[in-house]
Amino acid sequence: MNATMSIEERRVVLQNNLDTIKTQAERNRLGQFATPTELASDMLSYARRLMPANSSIRFLDPAIGTGSFYSALLREFPSERIEAASGFEIDPHYGEPARALWNDPRLKLTLGDFTTSAQPKDGGVSNLVICNPPYVRHHHLDKAAKERLLHATIASSGMKLDGLAGLYCYFIGLAHAWMEADAIAGWLIPSEFMDVKYGVPVKRYLLNDVELLRVHRFDPNELQFGDALVSSAAVWFRKRKPTAAHKVEFSYGGTLTKPAISRMVFLNDLKDSAKWTGIANFGVRAVSAGPRLADFFTIKRGIATGDNGFFIMSRDEIVSRDLPMEFFRPILPGPRHLETDIVESNVDGTPKLVKQLFMLDCRIPETQLKDQYPTLWAYYQSGKPKVSETYLCSHRKPWYAQEKRPPALFICTYMGRNLAKRDKPFRFILNRSQATAANVYLLLYPKLELANAIANNAKLALRIWEFLNGIDSATLLGEGRVYGGGLYKLEPKELANVPAEAIADMLPNVANRPTKQRELFVQETIY
Repeated sequence: MNATMSIEERRVVLQNNLDTIKTQAERNRLGQFATPTELASDMLSYARRLMPANSSIRFLDPAIGTGSFYSALLREFPSERIEAASGFEIDPHYGEPARALWNDPRLKLTLGDFTTSAQPKDGGVSNLVICNPPYVRHHHLDKAAKERLLHATIASSGMKLDGLAGLYCYFIGLAHAWMEADAIAGWLIPSEFMDVKYGVPVKRYLLNDVELLRVHRFDPNELQFGDALVSSAAVWFRKRKPTAAHKVEFSYGGTLTKPAISRMVFLNDLKDSAKWTGIANFGVRAVSAGPRLADFFTIKRGIATGDNGFFIMSRDEIVSRDLPMEFFRPILPGPRHLETDIVESNVDGTPKLVKQLFMLDCRIPETQLKDQYPTLWAYYQSGKPKVSETYLCSHRKPWYAQEKRPPALFICTYMGRNLAKRDKPFRFILNRSQATAANVYLLLYPKLELANAIANNAKLALRIWEFLNGIDSATLLGEGRVYGGGLYKLEPKELANVPAEAIADMLPNVANRPTKQRELFVQETIY
């Protein structure tokens, strides 16, 4: 390397060279996403605001990599304040070169797994913990590893994590034992913990066991890591119990030092908030006691075929393969190919669309198919070696049978982006055809009272569709979640929680009933 380069410039070159040697799949599996220089500087600059003036720094990075945060520490804090620094790196591919690069007596860089390292016997040893922990999803952790991590995390912090928690959650709990009283911690982690079930123990820890200082969510359209489609957040806390009147700063967009939006929220209000993602933008949302979509609809994900390329085809493809049409039912194309939000029906129930698709759905056992429908049997045999072994198909009997998802009158896109030609990431479709839909959609089946009302009033379906399309983005996003690159997603239970007072007003017999009575009245239809 050029001798005139700064230590950070040399570190960046080293990082890029080491990343190039590994495939992206390898780094994704190990959760290795390097922290950019600007982001590391932003983190340490904010840490300097939180640390007591002129205090000595005893720094810890449990997943140090090539030392992005340590490099930022040296830039943001005077050398005389840095008393000691330590870091752990499990992968020698990064750890060995990093140790050679720094060659710094103040930095103790341990080549090993932080999660298996013995905790300090005499209490915490660090007063500043900054870390971008490995983003390893739960399915890459085997059962034995999860058991070990669970017990170690409980021993360190009392945090009892869910089995679906990613490795980064364990890092937060395990680092608790390494922190001195009143130590500051800054964690750069995926923002999804704010809204998902496995994030509940993490939020409980942040609310009750430490003094949560700030949660900053970066704009998902401005990815912090170019090779990871993850919406990121910086979570800051002090190792001490919070007071009853404590407030937490929630911010969004921009940088830590210059956020686009910021607001202070009482800690007690957070305890009643199931989702944190939109707090900086919209504040703590009150739980509505009024009607929700769940009161009027049974909401299901669309059909997961197991292999769309094998089971879904056009009419021409069906004819060319000489397959019996009786085993096909119409299915809507994906949102990108569905140019209308009102799907009208042909006489035979097929949708009035230029692009017509059909899904193969047969439940006749293979032993009977060969004699009764030889061309269909032959087609299944052509796909059996590969398709029958997919996860979904391997759990079905027969392997080619599809889920039962009748056509739904109302359909919502499952995920989307806030594209320039649309002002909302989600679309609601009025489906007047007999086409079902794949799992890129959510299917809204009217419950009994609403279904009867629609049957007796030809205009009601259109009014309800107009209401659904009129739900503002803030309400939908407040229930859903967002991923890196501005990808928004709604699960059935999240959509079901959207307020629906307007639908109740369309059904006077329901609108004036108490909630409990309404729940009994609007009985669920099973699909």
